[in-house]
Amino acid sequence: MPTTILSRCEAKGLRLTDQRRVIASVLDEARDHPDVEELYARASAKDAGISLATVYRTVRLFEERGILEKLDFGDGRARYEAADRAHHDHLIDMETGQVIEFFDPEIEALQERIAERLGYELTGHRFELYGTRKKP
Repeated sequence: MPTTILSRCEAKGLRLTDQRRVIASVLDEARDHPDVEELYARASAKDAGISLATVYRTVRLFEERGILEKLDFGDGRARYEAADRAHHDHLIDMETGQVIEFFDPEIEALQERIAERLGYELTGHRFELYGTRKKP
């Protein structure tokens, strides 16, 4: 499985314009879950010729091709991360908007047991926690 957004695009045979390459590189560099506006700001800093419409179209294309996954953390903004990454869940800080990725084998096992008890086989899931830091 290709590891970068750019290599995933190439593996899927997408035509890669210079602007799509810039957007792919911005996505590869992201250590957060940017929305389109954030992607546009980062991409246009690298290439002033990139328009917001180009970022929207590119993100939609990448999503349709299974390269990006759209996330909704309840703040009214669609955010994105690379699809086909190792499974993980999210904890969203409701005060700062920070998104913390985590993996917990106990949670995974519990979800499997619940599905089994209800007569289902899990084919996938999304688990998000929302909270605020405890005050000392």
